[in-house]
Amino acid sequence: MTTAPRARVRVVVSGRVQGVWFRAATQERARALGVAGWVRNLPDGRVEALFEGDREAVERALAFVRRGPPDARVDQVEVERLTPPAVDEELGDFRVRR
Repeated sequence: MTTAPRARVRVVVSGRVQGVWFRAATQERARALGVAGWVRNLPDGRVEALFEGDREAVERALAFVRRGPPDARVDQVEVERLTPPAVDEELGDFRVRR
């Protein structure tokens, strides 16, 4: 059985990304792509997310947060590529953290 290469990425997005449905849109896109993880607002006005799954799907999720939903303005995306755990931690579905 061959499995697709997995990826885990943490991102921090700066710009006008709070109050513009950024988290909900990110959750919707990640779920559609089959990506696990979470997204949350940070106290300083940025948004942080963790994506894990098939490498191609994670790259598509990254492409989405680089532009964001229609009312957002993305100024910068910091990307930290992480090593997926050897033992699947089962992040489960993609969710919005409060």
